[in-house]
Amino acid sequence: MEILYYTVAAIFLYLVSDWILNRIESRRGERFDHRSLVFFVIILVLSVSLFNLIRYLQSPSATPSASAVDTPAGKAAARPDGSLTE
Repeated sequence: MEILYYTVAAIFLYLVSDWILNRIESRRGERFDHRSLVFFVIILVLSVSLFNLIRYLQSPSATPSASAVDTPAGKAAARPDGSLTE
């Protein structure tokens, strides 16, 4: 299901980024010399924001509990009171 979210988000990002770029160019009155670079910056900012939002909405809790964290053998682990075990 996760791949479906990211695929739909990618299509949405492409269309919205193109629309934003066209609006900027129409207000400016001419096309940018490096149009693909401006498009890349727009889609980069939007994609980082949207993908973080998707990841946040999919996570069951904002902070993982100490019991949910895998600790390798022989390493220190956190106790519920915050102290470390050896």
